[in-house]
Amino acid sequence: GRSLLPVGVSEVRGEFERGAAVACCDSGGNELARGLVNYSASESRRILRRTSSDIESILGYVNDDELIHRDNLILV
Repeated sequence: GRSLLPVGVSEVRGEFERGAAVACCDSGGNELARGLVNYSASESRRILRRTSSDIESILGYVNDDELIHRDNLILV
C-alpha cells in the first residue's frame, strides 16, 4: 500500500520515458513489483537516493513526489 519514492531506489537500469511500465527488483535481481513510472530513466538516475523534497532543486520541476505512485504499482 505504499508508493515507490526516489530515496528507496539504488539503481536504474535501461532507458524509458515517463509513463512506461517498469520492473522493480531487489538487490538480488528478483522482481518484486511493476509500475508506471513518473520520471524518465535519465531523470530517475538524477534523483535516486534523494528525498522527494529534493526533486525540484535537482530537476527544476516536480511531476510527482513518487517515482511510482501506489495506484500505479502492483506486487508480483
